[in-house]
Amino acid sequence: MEAPRLSFGFARDEGVALDGDRLILAPAVTALGLREARRIAGRPLLPVAVTEEEFQTTLAALYDRPDKAGVEAAMDFEIDLADRPAAARDLLEEPADAPVIQVVNQLLRRAVRAGASDIHIEPHEGGLRARFRVDGTLQIAFDRRDVPARRVASRLKVMAGLDIAETRLPQDGRIALRIAGKAVDVRMSTLPGNYGERVVLRLLDRSGGLVPLDRLGLEAGQVATLERLAALPNGIILATGPTGSGKTTTLYSLLKLADRTERNIVTVEDPIEYDLPGISQVQINGEIGMTFAKGLRAVLRQDPDVLLVGEIRDGETAKVAAEAALTGHLVFSSLHTNSALGAMVRLRELGVEGYLISATVRGVIAQRLLRRLCRSCRAEVAPTLADARAFAAAGLPLPLSLRAARGCPDCEGTGFAGRIGVFEIVEVGDALRQAIEAGWSEQRMREAGLAPAQGLMRAGLARVAAGESAMDELRRVVGDLA
Repeated sequence: MEAPRLSFGFARDEGVALDGDRLILAPAVTALGLREARRIAGRPLLPVAVTEEEFQTTLAALYDRPDKAGVEAAMDFEIDLADRPAAARDLLEEPADAPVIQVVNQLLRRAVRAGASDIHIEPHEGGLRARFRVDGTLQIAFDRRDVPARRVASRLKVMAGLDIAETRLPQDGRIALRIAGKAVDVRMSTLPGNYGERVVLRLLDRSGGLVPLDRLGLEAGQVATLERLAALPNGIILATGPTGSGKTTTLYSLLKLADRTERNIVTVEDPIEYDLPGISQVQINGEIGMTFAKGLRAVLRQDPDVLLVGEIRDGETAKVAAEAALTGHLVFSSLHTNSALGAMVRLRELGVEGYLISATVRGVIAQRLLRRLCRSCRAEVAPTLADARAFAAAGLPLPLSLRAARGCPDCEGTGFAGRIGVFEIVEVGDALRQAIEAGWSEQRMREAGLAPAQGLMRAGLARVAAGESAMDELRRVVGDLA
């Protein structure tokens, strides 16, 4: 017989939860909650006072369990088209409903619990496959024949307020959720395919935010460089790298260095990934003409001191950002290039004059994210000849042994748990300014010694030598080091 328990909504609102013989008490527990918990339990309970964070974690552990139907349920149901949420709803508070709703809710809960950044829902000839992107790589959540792709896609489109009758055109939408009290913003994209609509969901944990620089993986010297750059009164500081390399997190962390009391800080983003207290945030909307360039021009009329532009995508945005830096503003932004010096060439390709680049760009950060080896199962391996050549090329001593991924239950067989950043930081000095104005290529600037000694490869090798990551992972993320 299942032990009696409080409803999730009551437990959350009254600050009390039943866990066996323990009575878990939040800091804001109410008298009503205490009375009802003791009445339902009908036996003596051991009171346990916890912090608010510990209480939310306990709630998630107690209530976030797979539904009995799960993905193995027989799927004979109809979609309730009236079930469109008017506001953010907590999935743990929703009653059991049609199996498709149970499957979608369970999928979202599992993804949040796994720390996934994306969910891929892919119909194919043999059924439906769902994959989570965890630590930058895709992992299969399920691949089944008995899960109807059309109905799952329809349910998600209902939640995002999209047109379920339109299956021939791509659609984009947004779902606001709460899972165990945690606010999660879901950006949804559909794409017509041969076997139905492919759906990708980007999960943004709105409770995240500003991370201290030293927790990103930066070395002490790099932290000092960024603190010096962020203290400048004007100029542009760029973060570069491929999609998913942590550029936005780094830019948000740089905002932490700015004084939010004495300085007016405004961001222009697409999407707004985290809620930042004390900072004004503007959402881009291309469908109504609210582009980065237009948003940036509007923000400049709001008397800002510090600006964060989510991404420089076109020449107009690049020129407006440069003009803003030239007129006394400090601008943070991101750019898609493979290296720090490549940012100078990319800005030139976008139509920004060399003199304007050299006059405004103060520093560029190139970064990648390496998966951390699982500490429970990482194994020692002997360095190969290719490994020795890589360390020699970087001017680093070859360790006697390296670590490699093995896989265990703790890391779900992947061999990795979490990620750490590796960074290359270029501070623009007189020599680099002259090279930019002269229109030098990236290769020529690098050969002239204008790149830092602590490049991405060298930074990654230092992580490998310390046993934090593996050579295979470094080659996958940064490139061939042979």
